[in-house]
Amino acid sequence: MTDSAFAVVRAGALTTVQDLGRAGHAHLGVPRSGALDEPALRLANRLVGNPEGAAALETTLTGCAVRLRRAATVAVTGAPCPVTVDGRPAAWGAPVRVPAGALVEAGAATHGVRAYVAFDGGVEAERVLGSRSTDVLSGLGPAPLADGAVLRLGAPYGPAPAVDAAPCPGPPRELVLPVVLGPRQDWFTPRALRTLATGGFRVSAASNRIGLRTEGPALERARDGELPSEGMVLGALQVPPDGRPVLFLADHPTTGGYPVVGVVPESHLPAAAQAVPGTALRFAPRHVR
Repeated sequence: MTDSAFAVVRAGALTTVQDLGRAGHAHLGVPRSGALDEPALRLANRLVGNPEGAAALETTLTGCAVRLRRAATVAVTGAPCPVTVDGRPAAWGAPVRVPAGALVEAGAATHGVRAYVAFDGGVEAERVLGSRSTDVLSGLGPAPLADGAVLRLGAPYGPAPAVDAAPCPGPPRELVLPVVLGPRQDWFTPRALRTLATGGFRVSAASNRIGLRTEGPALERARDGELPSEGMVLGALQVPPDGRPVLFLADHPTTGGYPVVGVVPESHLPAAAQAVPGTALRFAPRHVR
């Protein structure tokens, strides 16, 4: 029971290893990946004494449970959820000292989508192109967690800081996303751009780490046909043939042939990653001057 690792007891709906991603490889067709709610990952790591970019677990909706094989300091951030150690309630959003052999569980999110579980020393998955992140689109990085899997932990970096409470914004009740129009807004009619600004959109249950899909009015095209494939950036708001925008998140493809009506600034993407299906969504288009 003294090896530096943990065993997965309950993997949950989708739990992956994530750090800050593998930036700089889009020209090779490799998306950045990494934590969808980057501030929550950074906070979890600070709480356990890790560098902010250490690898942790990203859960989806239903949480996960792991049994530690060494004593560790653990912190859970992101979507609020019940945290227990061997069935006893423990703090969310704070460092918790857990003995070897104990079962740590991050339960189902009470609101929001993704929680982050950090351990002192970080998750020591194999690095691929400089990152330990799981990329669900390309398959790079460690596989999503499965019941019975064992993952290694690194050596602790130092003592966890003493904190009374860690500020952490809650998941949005309504999602308002600014959109910098372009590069292909000319592919849409003036009516479509008004619809983008005034339409009653909602977050679709078909959303995932690749993109946030929307439900609501369709954006009307001003021309027929499709574009040749071109580069896609994080935050691109791509419009497929059904006219309903898709917001590209961390595991998005690096190229695509559907027109991009605008781009959502990266600082607003963590809120998008925490928006549950059915969340009201408004876009606030603006032109670049």
